[in-house]
Amino acid sequence: MPPVKTTVPRQAAPVYEAYLAWLASRGVGSHTFDSGARCFLARYPGPQAWAELPLGARLAGTRPHLQPLLNFLMLHRHLRPGYDYLLERKLTAILREAPDSPLGGDLTRFLAGAEALGYSLRARTGMASQIAIRMLIQTGRGLGELTGADFTAFGQAITEREERLGRELKHYHGALYASRAVVYHLGAPAEPAPKRSTLGRWSWERHLDGVTDQVRTPMTAYLERLAGTLARSSVQGAASELAHFGRFLARHDPGLASLALLDRQRHIEPYLNEVAAAASRRTGAPIAASTARQRIQTVGSFLDAIAGWGWPEAPARRLIFPRDAPKLPHPLPRYLPPDQERALLAALEDSPDRLRADALLLMRATGMRIGELTMLELDCVHEVPGSGAWLKVPLGKLLTERMVPIDEETVEIIDRITGHRSQGRPLRHPRTGKMADFLLTHQGRRLSADSIREELHRAAAEAGLDGVVPHMLRHTYATALVNAGCSLQALMALLGHVSAAMSLRYGRLFDATVRDEYQRALTLAKAQLGPVLPADRTQLPAAAITSGNWRDAPLLKSRLAGTARTSATTPASCPSCNCSGPTPKPSPPTPKPAAGVRKPPVTAASSDGSTCLSARPMPADHDHLTRAEAACAELAATGQPITLTAVAVLARIGRTTLYRRTGLRAVIDEHKTRGQDASTLTSLTVQIDQMRRSLEAVAAKVRRHEETIRRLERARRPGQ
Repeated sequence: MPPVKTTVPRQAAPVYEAYLAWLASRGVGSHTFDSGARCFLARYPGPQAWAELPLGARLAGTRPHLQPLLNFLMLHRHLRPGYDYLLERKLTAILREAPDSPLGGDLTRFLAGAEALGYSLRARTGMASQIAIRMLIQTGRGLGELTGADFTAFGQAITEREERLGRELKHYHGALYASRAVVYHLGAPAEPAPKRSTLGRWSWERHLDGVTDQVRTPMTAYLERLAGTLARSSVQGAASELAHFGRFLARHDPGLASLALLDRQRHIEPYLNEVAAAASRRTGAPIAASTARQRIQTVGSFLDAIAGWGWPEAPARRLIFPRDAPKLPHPLPRYLPPDQERALLAALEDSPDRLRADALLLMRATGMRIGELTMLELDCVHEVPGSGAWLKVPLGKLLTERMVPIDEETVEIIDRITGHRSQGRPLRHPRTGKMADFLLTHQGRRLSADSIREELHRAAAEAGLDGVVPHMLRHTYATALVNAGCSLQALMALLGHVSAAMSLRYGRLFDATVRDEYQRALTLAKAQLGPVLPADRTQLPAAAITSGNWRDAPLLKSRLAGTARTSATTPASCPSCNCSGPTPKPSPPTPKPAAGVRKPPVTAASSDGSTCLSARPMPADHDHLTRAEAACAELAATGQPITLTAVAVLARIGRTTLYRRTGLRAVIDEHKTRGQDASTLTSLTVQIDQMRRSLEAVAAKVRRHEETIRRLERARRPGQ
């Protein structure tokens, strides 16, 4: 006797008959599929009642002979089993079955929209199976009717499954984030969600984990107040710094009942010591001075704010002062030297990722910040008759807009970006909340700063550079303007600075005034130490500007004084410095000092009987100087290089003598400098200045002679 078939309830009969027809159209089916469908529909005439079962029961009931029925019910909108169930099931087969179902049209539209936004076949197929098909099943609505709440509910289900599994499901979060942008550009009201890091999704209480309740409560309230006026990233930074202080208090004084009981010596000063000794968790190196300063200042601002607001948790007096924070160094802006810049720009020109590479080229050409770059709108270029093209830089770090002049090459970069950007509906501006057509869009979303940084790092590695960050392109732009003579006012306008001090940092790089002063001082030094005139000039007689001794000439005196040494003395000179005074008689021997009496310091006079208090020079004798001068002049006349070896051969003076006697070296260096710089403007300036001083010395000598003659004439007249 054949087994009795389970009777299908009347209200479930249309569903049962449609299921059998669906199986027949696909050429599949068996007795097991039929009996399983009869039993299921007999127990759940309304299939949605099955979705009310606990997740474990639903998963246990999904046996192989029931899977085709459950797939049919979900694809034909008879069953919405819940996101928890949909996430537990692998729906590879259901994606193949969907085209012949009521969901097929929406699924085809989704795949076409993802392709239009630039997603690969693998990416758009994964998004369709992981997100689109599940949301169409669970919501029971069409693709164009999906809302932000639907995506939020799906995201919450993903988070709950992560908690059950104890691991992250990043691929689901990424697919949900991307699918939301695709659905939005297909006309759905669900706008693309701003991409947030893990910290961006945390609550303020979670940022303050490890802090006692008595301290966490006022800190959380303070962060909530800041969130009303500051960007979330700024509040996240404050939360991180306050968490350091809160955890320190939990370790240092676990029994602290209120922040009102904070004491400078008991709590604040130990915390300052801990900050000074703090090290990075990633590298183990001491934290930067800017990090330490930020930690201290954030805590000080927090305590000052709650005291000013009159909160009962506020300390009775001020506990942190400006001098508690370390001073910051003032380094020069880091720019790219020309050779490194050329290598980097060449790597960007050859990059296959044209959108991000052109974005970096645009950043270098305009000096924008990376945040301003990502906020550029499609209509940012303005053509002004008679003034060329201008780029409107949006609100950025300092909340100011500006217009930057651009050339044809920059306009071409913007045209290339327009050709590579993804098309779609306007996106909501993160700052103003208004809809805007952004210039840099990719896959239906605004290009992120992180993806631009990644492209810069790739290009820098290809160019053989390390440590390149986007802001260095801005520094390079400003440095090029300063080197080209850009005024301070124009530089401030181009960079969007609100104070002159910000722009003056670039002036410190290559300060023209410093260069001019250095050149002036160097010229003066050469005028005092260098040659008086070139070798081919008409030499002024030394006797005309001196008292007859060649050592009294201005140039030779400057070279010999305090530097030359002599190896022999003459009867008419001092044995220690070769001065023209008479040689003193030897002094009697100095008696030995008594015990306890300090011995007088040894000087030139006390050591060798000389009365000269100068150092003991050893100048080259006149014969050596004459021969060295003649050798240098001969080498210069024949066009040969003036070296110690060449001068030693021609002058018949040992190289050791030339090297050890500074007077001889000075003569050789003088001729070297004369030969190298005779044609430069600096050398001509030095020579003219020295000629002027020499002529002034001659004129002074002439005036003294004339005055002497007049005195002699006046003295002779009375006797006549």
